[in-house]
Amino acid sequence: MQQSCSCVGISRAAFYRVPKPATERDGHVIEALNKLMERHPRWGFWKSFKALRRTGHIWNHKRVYRVYCDLRLNLKRRAKKRLPKRIKRPLWVPQQPNQVWSADFMSDTLYCGKTFRTFNVIDDFNRECLAIEIDTSITGRRLIRVFERLRQERGLPHVLRTDNGPEFLSGDFVAWAEAAGMMIHYIQPGEPNQNAYIERFNRTYREEILSLYVFQSLSEVREITYWWMNDYNELRPHDALGDLTPADYMTRYTRNSTYEMST
Repeated sequence: MQQSCSCVGISRAAFYRVPKPATERDGHVIEALNKLMERHPRWGFWKSFKALRRTGHIWNHKRVYRVYCDLRLNLKRRAKKRLPKRIKRPLWVPQQPNQVWSADFMSDTLYCGKTFRTFNVIDDFNRECLAIEIDTSITGRRLIRVFERLRQERGLPHVLRTDNGPEFLSGDFVAWAEAAGMMIHYIQPGEPNQNAYIERFNRTYREEILSLYVFQSLSEVREITYWWMNDYNELRPHDALGDLTPADYMTRYTRNSTYEMST
């Protein structure tokens, strides 16, 4: 036994000693780290280690780091994504159709608890709802398909007003919008009032559809939303449009434009 221990490089006393569990062997280190992290949860290892040294603990930094990792305190904390500063501008009120569109996402759940998202697009000129795409996941490429469909139906806007969501910042969507000649106007982070038209639409859609029904499936959400969109555009009067519907407001604009051109 003595020869075996000398070959391995340990003493006989260490061989016969029963190893202590980690909670008992490093109990004092664990307790000190937990107390420190309760008060300063954002501190990293070296700041924590230096703070322990200042309080009189003389543990080796390797031992403290081993316990630090065992407690899973070394996991990378999720940081908030830094966004570029946006220039604060007043709300642009368009004077013609297809000048400015607004787009935004909403979320809700089915009766079974499954989450789904809706992608809403409106024309700020007459508050017309142009599209509501509904699915469990909507990516930047899915947005391209939605706008390609709208381009075939009525063209694209000069400006698309959105927030700073990852779908609107995706490389595929930004490159497509640039190639299509559609400028994306990002509002300032934390300033939803800069996208007031779509925010007001989202409130109406939630009150009249999402919060009113208990949906069993996505097909049910799509069907109810489809008929509601028709009523919203053709039957529902808007205070901001002089109690006209979006369809009536567009008809009046077209009639006035035709009359001005003829005269």
